[in-house]
Amino acid sequence: MGNTCRGSFGTKNPHSIGKPANSKRNSSPSDASHSYSDYETPMKPGHETAVSPREARSAAAAVMRRGMDPNSCYVLGHKTPNLRDLYVLGRNLGQGQFGITYLCTEISTGIEYACKSISKRKLITKEDVEDVRREIQIMHHLAGHKNVVTIKGAYEDSLYVHIVMELCAGGELFDRIIERGHFSERKAAELTRIIVGVVEACHSLGVMHRDLKPENFLLVHKDDDSSLKAIDFGLSVFFKPGQVFTDVVGSPYYVAPEVLLKLYGPEADVWTAGVMLYILLSGVPPFWAETQQGIFDAVLKGVIDFDPDPWPLISDSAKDLIRRMLCSSPSERLTAHEVLCHPWICENGVAPDRVLDPAVLSRLKQFSAMNKLKKMALRDAIQ
Repeated sequence: MGNTCRGSFGTKNPHSIGKPANSKRNSSPSDASHSYSDYETPMKPGHETAVSPREARSAAAAVMRRGMDPNSCYVLGHKTPNLRDLYVLGRNLGQGQFGITYLCTEISTGIEYACKSISKRKLITKEDVEDVRREIQIMHHLAGHKNVVTIKGAYEDSLYVHIVMELCAGGELFDRIIERGHFSERKAAELTRIIVGVVEACHSLGVMHRDLKPENFLLVHKDDDSSLKAIDFGLSVFFKPGQVFTDVVGSPYYVAPEVLLKLYGPEADVWTAGVMLYILLSGVPPFWAETQQGIFDAVLKGVIDFDPDPWPLISDSAKDLIRRMLCSSPSERLTAHEVLCHPWICENGVAPDRVLDPAVLSRLKQFSAMNKLKKMALRDAIQ
């Protein structure tokens, strides 16, 4: 399955998978042309319950009488300007468990952005609130990297937290590859260099992404691969050197074995990038099964199959890099920096420009379509 899970397979037995926990935020991109990390909510913009100034003052006074900080009532910790004084919300770009992502236009400039509106009533636990705050903090922390989506601002009203960010109108990475109808190792190396460059930047700034996957990389411009951006940091966390994490998060095909074993660090991001590279070159994931339990069994075994087509025609250098990225031992796995120094992926490297077998694109199309169907089924199940 391609849906993001947090806590849904965090059991003592990593093979025992349940439904996603309702109190955890999931990213289930659903729009084929934009696929923003988005959130489901039954209410549309403009349907918020109006709160009069008198009611607001009365509520604040009641809080003060109880000896509480009025700012603690806000998810963001403070009052913000009204989103609708600054932006006009347009069409729905995508929908998920916690809200909706909309096209929005800045009133003062006419510039279009994406607005992710998170339903506050779905933020049930303190951890849910902290997740939203951390996502916004991390986006600000990574601001300025050319391949990370730019956050414009965060706003809050009585029912929603709104994150306004750069609009990536070029669509999903895999969709654009399929549309072009041809693909080569060199092009795969260029794209992987961008993806791993984001990982290296995150790690250098003390951020672990934890949910790298093709759907979380969108193009700003359809015909410009260098405009590829990482868009979703909903499961990302800050980390310190040597810090160990135990909560099981991620997406089944891409999750690292040490995550399933509840003992991991930033090395897990490199594994996930290695899975993406394997898919780019073959059209299918390296660890495949009909069920989630079967996928996790395969991940834990860590056997990489380079026998079937198209692997006999793929360069030895590419396969060497994949082996080093998908090394089951995190301590022996390449770091993001070491990946970028590998001869296959480095600029002007050895990746051949030979066009890959058309069957790769056909399989990639099938894999992408299957993921979209499963995301739609997940979205329908949680509504």
